[in-house]
Amino acid sequence: MTNEITSRSTIGDVLEMSHTLGSTAHSWAILGEGNTSCRIDAESFYVKASGFQLRDIGEHEFARVRFGPILDVLYADAIHTDAQIADLLRASTFEHCSVMPSVETLLHAHLLQLTDINYVGHTHVASVNAMTCSARGWDILMSGGRIFPDEIVVCGIAPCCVPYVDPGLPLARALVQSVETYIETHTCVPKTIYLQNHGFIALGKTANEVISITAMADKVANIVAGTMAFAGPTFLSPASVARISNRPDEHYRRKVLGLG
Repeated sequence: MTNEITSRSTIGDVLEMSHTLGSTAHSWAILGEGNTSCRIDAESFYVKASGFQLRDIGEHEFARVRFGPILDVLYADAIHTDAQIADLLRASTFEHCSVMPSVETLLHAHLLQLTDINYVGHTHVASVNAMTCSARGWDILMSGGRIFPDEIVVCGIAPCCVPYVDPGLPLARALVQSVETYIETHTCVPKTIYLQNHGFIALGKTANEVISITAMADKVANIVAGTMAFAGPTFLSPASVARISNRPDEHYRRKVLGLG
């Protein structure tokens, strides 16, 4: 897998992204919920430290982490205790790091290795969790359907869904499998990942793309909830989804909107 390093891969961008995702203007993350990350270079990335709030997190509340040790454990088959994972996270940071990387650092490490993914935002969007935490909502997500054109333009051709797994290493490994299956099926990297009974992940080439995807996923979840008063959503056909995804004018609009 390859990745383009852009000039905007900076701590300033991930800070701005985090503040927006955690803003009280939205219901996307409160208290210490959620985590964010940004690829620095081929060897390292920034990831939110455990316990801090996205809305006002500061530069020193991000840990700079090495990809190598994290990915070695993630891609192996060995079982590790919570204490061993905590030791791994501490040992993977650069010198003078005084904060503990998020327990979800492992999944961030994998996602930041995907083609054209430089920023990752994991949130607990209230409207999205109404779907991920309900039987009917999860069935709708698992169907892989899209319901209107802007959802396709911003969030891609289909969602990637990960059934509930314990956070940390088990979740990261389950996510790796789900993303690999998605790429094999759709021949592209997902823009949205839904975690059953847990939350939402947006993947972007830029920090602004992560924010836009999260905002659109929130809108989609609210529209789906509204359709339930009218017997549920009507999905676009696969042909219609492909048409919207490949239209030249929609490619131009993605470019103008900074959507990779």
